[in-house]
Amino acid sequence: MNLMISSLCFITATLSSSAFAAEGVSFLEPKDHAVVGTKLHVKMAIEGRKICEAGKETADKTCGHHHILVDSKSIPEGQAVINDATHLHYGKGQTEAELTLTPGKHTLTLQFADFAHRSYGDKLSKTIEVDVK
Repeated sequence: MNLMISSLCFITATLSSSAFAAEGVSFLEPKDHAVVGTKLHVKMAIEGRKICEAGKETADKTCGHHHILVDSKSIPEGQAVINDATHLHYGKGQTEAELTLTPGKHTLTLQFADFAHRSYGDKLSKTIEVDVK
C-alpha cells in the first residue's frame, strides 16, 4: 500500500512540474560541442513563449523571435540586437536556418527578442560551442 501511495505522489509531482514549464531557448541542432561542416543546419526552439514576427507590435508580451549570435555573448535585457554578419535575425518567425562558418571553434548564442529586436536577456538565451571541420 505504501508503494501505491509513493507512486501516486510521484505522478502528481511530475504532472505539477510539467504544468509550469520554465521559459527557455534551445538548439535542437547542432548539439553543444558538435563537430560540424562549414555549412550547418540549425534548429531552434522556444519553451514558454510564442513566436511572432518582428516589426509587428503586439500587446502579448510573451511574443518574440530568434537571433543567432556567432562568437558573441547574449545581449543584455532591453537592448536591441544589432543586425550584421554575426548577429543573424529570424524576424519572420523561422525556427530553422542554414549557417556557413569558417573552420575552427565557434560559439553560437541563441537569443530571443521582442518585435523590436529588444533582447529578453540571459533568461532567454543559450550558448553552445561547435567545432567546424
